[in-house]
Amino acid sequence: MKNIAVIGAGTMGNGIAHTFAQSGFKVQLIDISEASLKRGMDTISKNLDRMVAKEKITEADKAETLGNITTYTSIKEGVEYAGLVVEAATENLDLKLKIFKQLDEACPEDTILASNTSSISITQIAAVTSRPKMVIGMHFMNPVPIMKLVEIIRGYNTSDEVTNTIMELSRNLGKTPTEVNDYPGFVANRILMPMLNEAIETLYNGVAGVEEIDTVMKLGMAHPMGPLQLADFIGLDICLSILNVMYDGFKNPKYAPCPLLVNMVMAGKLGVKSGEGFYDYSESRKAEKIAKQFSK
Repeated sequence: MKNIAVIGAGTMGNGIAHTFAQSGFKVQLIDISEASLKRGMDTISKNLDRMVAKEKITEADKAETLGNITTYTSIKEGVEYAGLVVEAATENLDLKLKIFKQLDEACPEDTILASNTSSISITQIAAVTSRPKMVIGMHFMNPVPIMKLVEIIRGYNTSDEVTNTIMELSRNLGKTPTEVNDYPGFVANRILMPMLNEAIETLYNGVAGVEEIDTVMKLGMAHPMGPLQLADFIGLDICLSILNVMYDGFKNPKYAPCPLLVNMVMAGKLGVKSGEGFYDYSESRKAEKIAKQFSK
């Protein structure tokens, strides 16, 4: 279990790779393109630089962490010696099923297969493999190197041995693993996403504006970030995908995505990653905000 393969070098994937590598594991970071891998490694390096600046780690620690990561564009080559594979691809069922079929064929028989999915059924993912007892959910929180929680999701056939192994492994990363059962949205998003959706409904119905809604929740409910800003941070497309999984899974109208959220995603307004969501994250607005901070 000293060799960990991570599928996907995006926000979650590079964070997971960073966390394992900093804890002394050898990490094989896999993505379909060299460009994606370079962006992922650049992000890890920058995040390590912040830790050095805050004197949480040394330059030697940074160099050791980066040295623990090897990049691959081939799943077959990247998982050859992996004791655990953590899939962190886009929250898309068809894509995840395709990846797990490939992993099942390419990985050694004793390799544990984990998904970082935030809502999709682990049981359904495991069903496309020949090793359903060895498939489990490891739902890390963003940003992965900082957030302590890992939701550990047992599929219908996940074995006690695999569950116990992943719980202990998570503790070795300095995380707090919490075991949950396999239902749409698990625990975190089953509670969080309806709240975000209700905040969007509140805006949609004209009850209050974006900043007013977020201010109420921050100052009135002691949330560190308002729900609309948090939705922007998560990605509105991800929020929509998770709500759709829960709506399809439960057939309950309370999980139906707000029409405003659907329209914003169709328009490409995805939040921070697209430069605009409920807030404007364009370079001009960033400069304006920085100027205001220094003028106070």
